[in-house]
Amino acid sequence: MKRPVIGFAGLTHLGLVSAAAAAAKGFTVIAHGADAAAVADIRAGNLPVAEPDLDGLFRDHAERLTVTSDLDELGRCDLVYIATDVPTDDEQRSDLTGIEALIGRVIPALAEHAVLVVLCQVPPGFTRGVPMAPERLVYQVETLVFGRAVERASRPERFIIGLADPAAPMPAALASYLGRFDCPVLPMRYESAELAKIAINCCLAASVSVANTLAELSERVGADWAEVVPSLRLDRRIGPHSYLTPGLGLAGGNIERDLATVLDLATRHGTEASTIRGFVTNSLHHQAWAWREFRQTHPEGGKLRVAVLGLAYKENTHSTRNSAALSLIERLRDLEVHAFDPVVPAAMASGAVGARSAMAAAEGADVLFIMTPWPEFARLAPMELARVMKGRTVIDPYRMLDGAAVVAAGLDHHARGLPPRRGLGHP
Repeated sequence: MKRPVIGFAGLTHLGLVSAAAAAAKGFTVIAHGADAAAVADIRAGNLPVAEPDLDGLFRDHAERLTVTSDLDELGRCDLVYIATDVPTDDEQRSDLTGIEALIGRVIPALAEHAVLVVLCQVPPGFTRGVPMAPERLVYQVETLVFGRAVERASRPERFIIGLADPAAPMPAALASYLGRFDCPVLPMRYESAELAKIAINCCLAASVSVANTLAELSERVGADWAEVVPSLRLDRRIGPHSYLTPGLGLAGGNIERDLATVLDLATRHGTEASTIRGFVTNSLHHQAWAWREFRQTHPEGGKLRVAVLGLAYKENTHSTRNSAALSLIERLRDLEVHAFDPVVPAAMASGAVGARSAMAAAEGADVLFIMTPWPEFARLAPMELARVMKGRTVIDPYRMLDGAAVVAAGLDHHARGLPPRRGLGHP
């Protein structure tokens, strides 16, 4: 068949990355957003998200990418993805009103033969309720990861596809499109695909929770969690790609959203979900790890100056959703806080003073927190930090700095998964 034209409704992180990946595979792509000003910015090369390699992908395949605020342009498409980010509230529950409204606007604009694909995170049962002929309605699991979204959109591990009848042939336009990515395609009923996304995130939450729990125990018993991890990765039941690096709880919103969805569904259907509830509790505990280390080292408080390096919830993204750094800064609100992040403006951290660089933030600091594992922070020289800091405490949950070098510089090093180390020369 003739190569289908692919449409994407929604110019958020999900839609932009997915549209660029489709264009890179040789498809003509129509990317629609309702905000004409935002569309003009994107056309001018100013993307509203920070994602490695995305700007270059857009530039390299611009001749196949039409970005428009004209909804009728989607009528040219054989396959249209609903690809907008779904926001969550303070309790991590999805607000589906935006996606429902978008679907309501898009359906009348579709060609009679076009297939609609829901690519957003939605709860089981959502897709079957979309007012569309079932043979033209599909749910597809998105598994993008902030900071690695281009890689995962361009070279997916597999496609998980929800259909009204998984035994029936897949729509031809969809089969043609997915076939260009040369990866396994797993068809299943709508509800199974919707639950598959949640299941993936629950398993990730389990790995994160185990790693953080045992890393904390390592800190107390004199073990080094980094020494334990290789023995787990070589166990086939666990595997080399498991989430075993300890951190500061769950963040970013997507996993937290799915845990909240499971808890809501369990309450509604009367099933047991204490394990999932435990993941939530565990995450909140570990999100406050840096704060507890600070309170142990400075129980008296006082008029301290602290530096916080990193505001994004992880490296290579501008997202601060459930960021441990912002939570920490809120706890430090009575102190003088200087903050730096390569992407996120300091204005996102209420009460913090923005610094022009990591070293500028560290200057005069009694305590230095490295809260986001940006690669550039690993290049900081401990001797230089010791020279500009007033105090001796470095709280480095992700082990961005060489602990031995930090200690040799006379600084105390606090990292996840091993006991604190006192700087040389300390009493």
